[in-house]
Amino acid sequence: MIELTGVNVTFPGHRPGETIRAVRDVDLTVDDGDVYGIVGYSGAGKSTLVRTINLLQRPTSGSVRVDGQEMTGLSAVRLRGARKRIGMIFQHFNLLGSRTLFGNVAYPLRGGGRTKPQVRERVMGLLDLVGMADRASAYPSQLSGGQRQRVAIARALANDPSVLLCDEATSALDPKTTGGILDLLGRLNAQTGLTVVLITHEMGVVKQICSHVAVMEEGRIIERGSTVDVFTDPHEPLTRDFIDTANHVEAGITTVITHPDLVRHGSGDRLVSLQFAGATTGDPVVAALTRDYNVNATILFANVEVISGTPVGNLLLGLSGSQPDLDAAEGWLAGSGVRVHNYSDAEIESIRERAAAEAADVDGGRDEEDHR
Repeated sequence: MIELTGVNVTFPGHRPGETIRAVRDVDLTVDDGDVYGIVGYSGAGKSTLVRTINLLQRPTSGSVRVDGQEMTGLSAVRLRGARKRIGMIFQHFNLLGSRTLFGNVAYPLRGGGRTKPQVRERVMGLLDLVGMADRASAYPSQLSGGQRQRVAIARALANDPSVLLCDEATSALDPKTTGGILDLLGRLNAQTGLTVVLITHEMGVVKQICSHVAVMEEGRIIERGSTVDVFTDPHEPLTRDFIDTANHVEAGITTVITHPDLVRHGSGDRLVSLQFAGATTGDPVVAALTRDYNVNATILFANVEVISGTPVGNLLLGLSGSQPDLDAAEGWLAGSGVRVHNYSDAEIESIRERAAAEAADVDGGRDEEDHR
């Protein structure tokens, strides 16, 4: 288990007397075998925070415990030993260009007391695990970015760590290669119980692999929880922004609401968004509204995805019927575990005005560019 308590990291600023607080009063617990995502924009402090776990960055104050051991109190010799149980991979791989893939993976094993046959068995086993055994004699310059990251993962696993820290490990990769690396990390977690801490600025990465997530802003954790809970019920505006970049639900709903041929909002009609999680995602909701509550439901937008093994669905419906029937239908939905949001006329108009203003800004920018 990883446990950070009251962790602060400060740096001297460029001006005399200036102090930069990169990490502020962070408490964080990562359970054994978890895949924990820490997400934030550049400068949020997430990379600095993850480096405190293996003390590549020593905290200014606070406690860092890994597997029950207080890292900040270790001598230099004992810290080197503790770091062998904490593997780390980076955005730009950090492989040794003058060594073969075999040599790169073998490098952390030097001076460890293994015989040459034992080292060879370990290295080839790791290269096979990441699908690179057939390239053992190749050099990093001969590999693609995804292949290099696979080798970096094998090297990080050389000393059989219990924790793997991934600092923007997929940021330099294309989407397809990113998916392959995340699948590999997920498989390693499932097969070995490896605890993974994943630093990223992409919520889509979190959605694919992480069971828990923390959102950072200006050195603080502003929101945390299971990935499903955070995706289905975000509290902070920044979290909602991140989620929208990953699933585009809000953008899709805005497109529907602002299109004159899609939303025909008559007097007494309702525009509602429904969010499902778990077993309710497969329920025949629209059929039940018509059959049981005499409500006409028009599907305007629909989206279903699987987050951390849990299906999550979103629907935008236009509802018409008598007000008592509409009230009863919404009450049934809420009681069934469906999150219901009823868009007011003022909210609909606000969405349309905001979309129009954004479109005008884009058009104005194009006109200015054409003028130049």
